[in-house]
Amino acid sequence: MTANNDPSSATAGRAKFSRRRLVPLIVVVVASGVVIAMGWQRQLSFETVARHYEVLRAFIAAHEVSAVAAYIGLYIVAVALSVPVGVYLTVTGGILFGAVLGGAAAVVGATIGAICIFLIAKSAIGEYFVRRAGRLAEKVAEGFRADAFNYLLFLRLVPIFPFWLVNLVPALCGVPLATFVAATALGIIPVTFAFAFVGAGLDSVIAAQQAAYQSCLAAGRPDCRLEFHMKAALTPELLGASVALGVLALIPVVVKRLRARATADARERTDASGRIMRDP
Repeated sequence: MTANNDPSSATAGRAKFSRRRLVPLIVVVVASGVVIAMGWQRQLSFETVARHYEVLRAFIAAHEVSAVAAYIGLYIVAVALSVPVGVYLTVTGGILFGAVLGGAAAVVGATIGAICIFLIAKSAIGEYFVRRAGRLAEKVAEGFRADAFNYLLFLRLVPIFPFWLVNLVPALCGVPLATFVAATALGIIPVTFAFAFVGAGLDSVIAAQQAAYQSCLAAGRPDCRLEFHMKAALTPELLGASVALGVLALIPVVVKRLRARATADARERTDASGRIMRDP
């Protein structure tokens, strides 16, 4: 009997799963929980940007490379910890660095952060999860892998899906790293630059709000606040354009399915014709 047919060998192979592989994932989950529990993500707000706008702009003017590197590093950490502040960071990048530089920095940070959590999740529980989840989960994973690039492109283009979830699902389904990186980098470019462009356009709005805030403080009023809402960035037109791009990304998948169905139907007709001709 060969080793491949030996039940004990198969059991031993399944037993090789080591809990040490879970350590990086546990560290990420704990760190993310601490950040959210402490409310540190709430410090990342447009009010904070508006309040320190002049200081930030002065620092960027004097240390642009360091400022961009710090921004990318913050973006990587936020995405790797699955903290839901991606839209804020992207718009802020446009505000501080402009649409082109801010958008490019956001793409780099988001992509690297996504790769980090993807590799951690895949090495920790990816293949083991699919094996243990049963036939249905494995069938779903196989279907996802068959058109992984197009599915991922769709999920990246449509910003209604949580970024952290789109990082984890491919890892659990066993999607290759190269496919994940290519679809992620390409898929987030349109939406990222769109939000960065919106942020660049909000530069004058923040400047005006800061001026009004300073005037309020100078007048001695107790109700002075800097207010900025995401409604200014998440416009229906922007979301509609992202959904349209996502639908276009699924067209190759639909065409592939239709061709496969047409091929299967043609084979059935051919087989049926052959049986009729052989039937005396």
